[in-house]
Amino acid sequence: MPGCKASEALCPGERMMTETQLANLVRMDSPEAVFEEVVTSLKMILPSFESTPLHEAFETVVRLFRGQYPGYKACNTQYHNLRHTTDDFLAMARLIHGSTLQGHVFSPSLITIALIATLFHDVGYIQETEDGEGTGAKYTIGHVQRSMDFLEEYGRGKGLPDQEIHAGRTMILCTELGTDFSRIRFPSKEVELLGRMLGTADLLAQMADRTYLEKLLFLYYEFKEGRIGDYESEEDFLRKSISFFEFAKDRLKNTLGGVDRFMLSHFAHRWGIHTDLYRESMDRHHMYLEEILQKPDFTPDSYLKRDGIVKKVRALYGPNGR
Repeated sequence: MPGCKASEALCPGERMMTETQLANLVRMDSPEAVFEEVVTSLKMILPSFESTPLHEAFETVVRLFRGQYPGYKACNTQYHNLRHTTDDFLAMARLIHGSTLQGHVFSPSLITIALIATLFHDVGYIQETEDGEGTGAKYTIGHVQRSMDFLEEYGRGKGLPDQEIHAGRTMILCTELGTDFSRIRFPSKEVELLGRMLGTADLLAQMADRTYLEKLLFLYYEFKEGRIGDYESEEDFLRKSISFFEFAKDRLKNTLGGVDRFMLSHFAHRWGIHTDLYRESMDRHHMYLEEILQKPDFTPDSYLKRDGIVKKVRALYGPNGR
């Protein structure tokens, strides 16, 4: 196992002296630290894994979100941003690693395209340079197709085989909550499994984020611009988010086939932790949200305090939360 950098992660021996929480393992606010951890997981699968194509895609997506990619603006959606993408990227790598420990076998090229698909799965929110209307949130409906198209353009520019591009597009489609899996024509059982894993990573990564509840306020405003749902206010959105936890658990178990089970093998092998820290974090968020919504004096400003996110929401959208 490669040595851990103190600035980016805690080595297994050090984990025993800290509280076991997902946020303590890797510096999730550092894209570079996330990429290094992904490569660590891939080298555990195959020590000779060639990560150069993945690094090129990673640098592309970082430049894209930061407004440094020709023809595109910087990302201006506060929920579906670069951090969300890198969170998903690491969750997907962990699932892939865990699945191989449970006997599943994927070619290096298929692993690479699966992780590239993860990197590009939400680039459909990013506006072209000439698009001066609103923010990328207006593409909430349709962003999956835009993301699939971007991956295809990128893949053709890199000379990727058609079958890999098709596999990547199919995997991205699995992140669309409304997709009927019975209607997807998967090119292979391996692509189907990786597609279910990407759909799983997308749910786990965002809902286990330590600031998930705070970031739901950003999602409310994205949905408002994208004309999703009939939410009356931030508080109404938070109250209706309770049912989304139940929806997510059902989707993970049934629609996505329970592939989140691969996390257990990853955490045990990589960190010596015998629990699924993603599910643990999700459950804590669920319980806390239910608790605070019962408070007679509940407001997001009073009970959602992490990372000053509510203050950022107020600065962007005003003080009344409407």
